Amino acid sequence: MKLQTQRWIDRWAGQALCALLSLWARLVGRDQATAMPQAPRHILIVLLSEMGSVVLAGPMFAALRQRYPSATLHVLQLKKNQEVAKLLGLAQPAHLHALDDSAGLGLLQDIWRVSRTLRSLPLDAVIDCELFSRISSLMSYFSGARLRVGFTPHTQEGLYRGSFINRAIPYNPYQHISKQFLSLVDALEGDAMPRNKAAPIRDLPADTGLTVRFEAAELSTYQQQLQQDHPTLAARCLVLLYAGGGLLPERAWPASHYAEVARSLCAAGYAVGLIGLRDDAVLARELCQQVEHTACVDLTGYTHSIRELLMLFHAARLLITNDGGPGHFATLTPIKTMVFFGPETGRLYGPLGPRAQVLESGIACSPCLSAYNHRLTFCDGDNQCLKRITPQAVLRDALTHLAATPATL
Repeated sequence: MKLQTQRWIDRWAGQALCALLSLWARLVGRDQATAMPQAPRHILIVLLSEMGSVVLAGPMFAALRQRYPSATLHVLQLKKNQEVAKLLGLAQPAHLHALDDSAGLGLLQDIWRVSRTLRSLPLDAVIDCELFSRISSLMSYFSGARLRVGFTPHTQEGLYRGSFINRAIPYNPYQHISKQFLSLVDALEGDAMPRNKAAPIRDLPADTGLTVRFEAAELSTYQQQLQQDHPTLAARCLVLLYAGGGLLPERAWPASHYAEVARSLCAAGYAVGLIGLRDDAVLARELCQQVEHTACVDLTGYTHSIRELLMLFHAARLLITNDGGPGHFATLTPIKTMVFFGPETGRLYGPLGPRAQVLESGIACSPCLSAYNHRLTFCDGDNQCLKRITPQAVLRDALTHLAATPATL
């Protein structure tokens, strides 16, 4: 199903359904917050958004396990994102639930099937981490859990997701999303309004709290295969570039800027690998043609899983990327990362950890995508917020990172 179609359905049908369900909950008396008599035994976490959000939710999962060590965690995701949850071990495989949004009819069937499965579980609480969709709010009610935690706009326009969330906390556009995910955990036992008021004062989490373990032999074998497939990479340190914009092309730094940086890195003695999905192959070929250097290689479609992508990160020294999943997955590895933000802001969605650098221009209209405009930008396509980040400045920082990073990771 196309993204615009999903947005239209969620905005209009989703709001209507949330309103009807709120009325129903009020009539049957399920709209009031109920006290939690004991520590929850079964908790459902709803994470339907982009794969990078799963990584940013890492500290929340760690907090749940620390606070409720005997609780069973269930995770509801879109089917296309479930590989990340399995790789990171967020829950036991039997406790991972998925919705397939590839087709409208199939999605409706999946909502019915998953709702029946969730209602058969002894769920005590559900934590809805979504900002941009109403289907997650509806699923939280259909799950049958007594406690339903999620974001509310309070009196602000937009983001209406029903009044049946009985552990609601206000969405805060001034706090990093990882801190807000932690507030959802605090709301489970909160009595004040807002229910995260009594939460401890936290700095931004130092890292994701997530790990993916690799044997040294596995990484060595992968790097040898990479160099065998692309002999140019054997004699040079590797820098990876992700130039694709994904579902939101306005988040992409200009391709011509990427080409200039790649050309300069190759001239400085480094190899450049252009990564991405198979859909990014056309852009990668165009960049290779512009760079005109044998040390610039097309690696789009080379990795066939998130695990292979992480092994590729282990084999490289630096990743330069648009805002998206790769920048967050890189924080699970030793690689240095430079991530462009503009339509969205690193203050809310920046990768966690000390090895990630956020690049923003800070012009007056940036950021323009938010939970309050359904991620629909008013930009005419001339994304000056990213164009004003010059290749020269990026190259200077890249060379500084490379000089400070050990040759052997």
